[in-house]
Amino acid sequence: MTDQTLVQVVLPGIVEPEGLQVRRAAVPQPGAGQIVIAMEATGVSFAEQQMRRGRYYDQPPFPFVPGYDVVGRVYAVGAGVEPGLLGRRVAVLTKVGGWSSHLLADVRDAVEVPEGLTAEQAETVVVNGITAWQMLHRKARVKAGQTVLVHGASGGVGSVLAQLALAAGVTVIGTASARNHDALRAAGVIPVDYRADNVPERVRELAPRGVDAVFDHVGGRSVIDSWHLLAPHGTLVSYGTASTRDDTGSKQWPVLKIVARTTLWTLLPNGRSASFFNIWAGKKLNQDRFRARLRTDLTEVFAALRRGDIVTPIAAQLPLAQAAEALRLAESGTVSGKIVLTN
Repeated sequence: MTDQTLVQVVLPGIVEPEGLQVRRAAVPQPGAGQIVIAMEATGVSFAEQQMRRGRYYDQPPFPFVPGYDVVGRVYAVGAGVEPGLLGRRVAVLTKVGGWSSHLLADVRDAVEVPEGLTAEQAETVVVNGITAWQMLHRKARVKAGQTVLVHGASGGVGSVLAQLALAAGVTVIGTASARNHDALRAAGVIPVDYRADNVPERVRELAPRGVDAVFDHVGGRSVIDSWHLLAPHGTLVSYGTASTRDDTGSKQWPVLKIVARTTLWTLLPNGRSASFFNIWAGKKLNQDRFRARLRTDLTEVFAALRRGDIVTPIAAQLPLAQAAEALRLAESGTVSGKIVLTN
């Protein structure tokens, strides 16, 4: 691979991970206000697992290049872009396109990565960190002394959520499989076994008055149980439909059902609130506001990572050419931590 060759991993349709394809072309030239980023690290997230099955809510039509976020060096700048950015390490939230050796980005979407963080470290908290921070501090607005329930507390978003909540002085109850309980306890989380325990009963034992917030990525029946676990004035934040990953039929319906439920619940005169979190919400309405919030929040997350408030282990680090192996590993559910692709 040379610097002048663009290498991309393409998802051609609903295929097994081994069906991913590699495409080569010339590195693109940046237009006005654009930069080209030489990818150093990109991630394998739950979104790509859903996209492979055609199950992600608003994925583009096949074929496309997956990859929800990227960290890399500025390789080229277009007209109107400060030349001093060349060679600087930046992070970009992309939704798609990240599994690429080089990619175009609007310079306004790039957030500089602070000194002291490697590309791989920074990559572990781009999409997961922004999601966790915004749900915790912008949606639920947690306060010290409160108690929250984090479903999937050992997962990508859940682990960051739990650690950020603990750093804010919040008591965290977290669901996870039994093999992750010791690590959760060591971090300060109260673990609940989502396989062996009756989760609603166990949470009520731990928090008899209810919890101040629930963060639910499971969807389906779990959302209903989560709503009933809220304390007065509590907040439910739903942000996924993991329970429907392998379903067939409409990929929009599970999300739309949650949106309808959470909207209705919030209208009830009981002081509680519920919402479905979408990291991209508001971008079309006000791009400047969206970018400012993203920059602010990711900067906060990078700072928390540098301070050690959050620790995000890398489960595996594989070259871009082994994207199929990385995706298969992510879907196996046998590893804890972020799977990172490097260039």
